[in-house]
Amino acid sequence: MHITNRFPALASRDFLIFWVGQFISVIGTWMQNTILPYLAYRLTGSPFDLGLIGFATTLPTLLLALPGGVLVERLDKRKAVILLQSVMMIQAFLLGILTLSGHIQIWHIASLAFLLGSATAIEITARQSMLVELVGKPALPNAIALQTTIFNLGRVLGPTLGAVVLVMVENQGEGWAFLLNGTSFLFVIIGLLFVRTPYKAASAFGDRRETMLAQFMQGQKYVLTNATVGMIILLAALVGFFGFPFSQQIPALARDVLAQAGDTETIIKARNSALYMAQGIGALMASLIISTFSNLKRKGLLLVIGEVVFASALLLIALTRNLAGTLGLIGLLGWALITQLAMMNTLIQIDVPDALRGRVFSIYLWAIQGVAPFGSLFVGWLAQSQGVPRAALVCGILCLLAVIAIHTRKPILLTHLS
Repeated sequence: MHITNRFPALASRDFLIFWVGQFISVIGTWMQNTILPYLAYRLTGSPFDLGLIGFATTLPTLLLALPGGVLVERLDKRKAVILLQSVMMIQAFLLGILTLSGHIQIWHIASLAFLLGSATAIEITARQSMLVELVGKPALPNAIALQTTIFNLGRVLGPTLGAVVLVMVENQGEGWAFLLNGTSFLFVIIGLLFVRTPYKAASAFGDRRETMLAQFMQGQKYVLTNATVGMIILLAALVGFFGFPFSQQIPALARDVLAQAGDTETIIKARNSALYMAQGIGALMASLIISTFSNLKRKGLLLVIGEVVFASALLLIALTRNLAGTLGLIGLLGWALITQLAMMNTLIQIDVPDALRGRVFSIYLWAIQGVAPFGSLFVGWLAQSQGVPRAALVCGILCLLAVIAIHTRKPILLTHLS
């Protein structure tokens, strides 16, 4: 069987160029995502500060995602992604310069996290909406799955590369890792300069005679009248508040919960990277399965399974104190997280008309990350006051109760998308 039969999105020359460039960039991004919390926790030793950085990163989504969805409909999505990726590159270079100069402080990290979040809040919507313009709607599920695959392969390779940089460049590894991440953005930016969008719809820029408010309300109305999309967005909001922010506490798990007698800073660095790698391996396994079987039926059922496994993994993390067990559970958490996100993304994009894609996706993004700032503060406060294991227990219980309550009351995903 020819590879494009199994992976139809790869038949698009434009998607392939973008996909390769993004893969290199994602490795750098996950290297920074692993090292930045480690650096923050090394500076202050406060779980709440980890939540604060998560708050700063996701707060822009609360403020910008919904209007950003309308704005994206009016812009050339390829050019918007190039511009916003450039802003993200500058943010990484600033982090590197501040760290290598020895001036980095927690407020620098939080401020630059806010800058990154501001660019990401709009870039994700533009990038996801651009996919259909690169491959066409028939190959869209496979394009989403392949993009998820490289994103999660980066979750394995990024922490691995980060651990090597931290160990080999003693005392200045964080700064060099941030500079490497900044350089990695050049690959996706240069690639996009050579990419065309052959499947761009005639209405891609929206009806400019309508006001942005009117177009915004169209997106809201669609979500309110489409029971399937509305249910997915509600689930995304609940899990985005109670569940997803827990991953920000991995440095606290590595340094405190899993602490052993005779720990050195090198051992803690390795343990921290191992936990992120375990999460990445689980996420990669999920994305490989989904991309290989992108025509898989019963996507709604798979989404529900991912939600239940995610909540159960949190509950078990609360009861585990050894490294091997925690690595396995963090891996399971990564598998469940990506299974949920990929299924929600795919189900929404398949269901939504092209003319509303940016607006509806921005509402979904707002549901996941718009509530996340407060979820980050909640989980950070809980971990600071009650300990990380109890935070995992509470988050797992709340996620499980939310999933059971919603699917019992309105089992629309199982009945309509099975």
